[in-house]
Amino acid sequence: MFEAAELGRKVSKHEFDEREPDLHAGLLNVQRRLREADFPVVIIVSGVEGAGKGGVVSVIHKWMDARGIETHAFWDETDEERMRPRFWRFWRALPPKGSIAVLFGSWYTQPIIDRALKNIKTDKFDRQLERIRHFEDMLVDDGALIIKLWFHLSKKEQAKRLEADAKGKKGGKISPLTKSFSKRYDEFALVSERALRKTDVAHSPWHIVESGNARYRNLKVGQILLERITARLEQPAPSSGRVTVPSPALQKMGEPGVLDGVPLDSQYNEKTYRKLLDRYSDKLYKLAWEAHNRRINTVAVFEGWDAAGKGGAIRRVTGAMDARLYRVISVAAPTDEEKAHHYLWRFWRHLPRAGYNTLYDRSWYGRVLVERVEGFAREIEWQRAYNEINSFEEQLVEHGMVVLKFWLHISAEEQLRRFKEREQVEVKQYKITDEDWRNRARREDYERAVSDMVVKTSTEIAPWTLVPGNDKRYARIEVMKTFCERLEAALG
Repeated sequence: MFEAAELGRKVSKHEFDEREPDLHAGLLNVQRRLREADFPVVIIVSGVEGAGKGGVVSVIHKWMDARGIETHAFWDETDEERMRPRFWRFWRALPPKGSIAVLFGSWYTQPIIDRALKNIKTDKFDRQLERIRHFEDMLVDDGALIIKLWFHLSKKEQAKRLEADAKGKKGGKISPLTKSFSKRYDEFALVSERALRKTDVAHSPWHIVESGNARYRNLKVGQILLERITARLEQPAPSSGRVTVPSPALQKMGEPGVLDGVPLDSQYNEKTYRKLLDRYSDKLYKLAWEAHNRRINTVAVFEGWDAAGKGGAIRRVTGAMDARLYRVISVAAPTDEEKAHHYLWRFWRHLPRAGYNTLYDRSWYGRVLVERVEGFAREIEWQRAYNEINSFEEQLVEHGMVVLKFWLHISAEEQLRRFKEREQVEVKQYKITDEDWRNRARREDYERAVSDMVVKTSTEIAPWTLVPGNDKRYARIEVMKTFCERLEAALG
């Protein structure tokens, strides 16, 4: 694979000076057009140590308007990053629509290093590459343009640069990592070739850039960026990186769904409720502190019908915890900033660090519920979201997080009673809106969406808990009990 990047291609200073102005102007032009576009550009800068990646990043900033570019260098993980799943640091760096992010080092760096140094076996390395492919597929499906640049140096050329660096000669300024990694050049070459081969796909291909001559390297990069961004700008809207055939909904109109099996007649009297609430509150308080001490973080998702009691259930959970250990994220319609990113971006950024809890009042499941039913997401978008969500939650669990998902279910009759009560009781009137009534009118559509959601995303590692909510006391205890049981299991 790398033989084609060891041909000794060069560009003279005269040729470079002739071509550089047009390339510079062309890049500025496409960047101006990009500002009005509905997609972001992610430029991945990877390759052999000593190949001049830092110089390339500097040239990109020189040829383009730095106000529309952010560069992120991924070196050693910070304590904050280690407390969260590995991809958290990359999600934070993803650019909004109309702008460019240069990733100096990326999601490829650590897997390649780990495999070359034999810290992981080939099967684990391949699993990591599969996750990377899925991640890039997800970004491209959402409209992102990913440009992957691999800068190559032959073993001989790398040795020459090391020698020049040791003697303090011009052109010998290379990364301190080059010396240590050069001793394993062959291992890194084999592992890198495998990584590129398994992640080189039509919608996000690798561009291997020969880097022996800096002028050739820089012009080549400029041409690649100009051609890829221009081609993407000229694609017809709506843009979509891949074509996917959606699968049919699982529950047909009029057929019974998973919600039909929820025992809505379950209830507790006041005395039993108070006894159980005290028991589980004391238990949850202790478990939350033990999880904190053992650096186990928890994510809890609360979904359900309007007026089903999500707020009351959340208040009982948080009331049992020390206020320093949790955050409640109330999810409303996305802001302009959030709309400019992938829909999962706003949820990744709120993930708790090790030992803490985040409770989402509504969540990423809005993609397959309200966005599906109300038409805010195209069918192809909400259909692929099931797999994207499962992958997201799998990463959380693999990191050691406890993931709880509650659907609070009430009957249509009980919901109507609560709606009317809210209209009549002054202190509750703020809770009822025209949107609540509109959603109720489409209850059958929502029931089908909920059924599909549960069937496709209730996994062994992140199952759904369907909570009978006609009796608020029973629902609150069921949530508290499940919270305690899952924490106990995680703590062993």
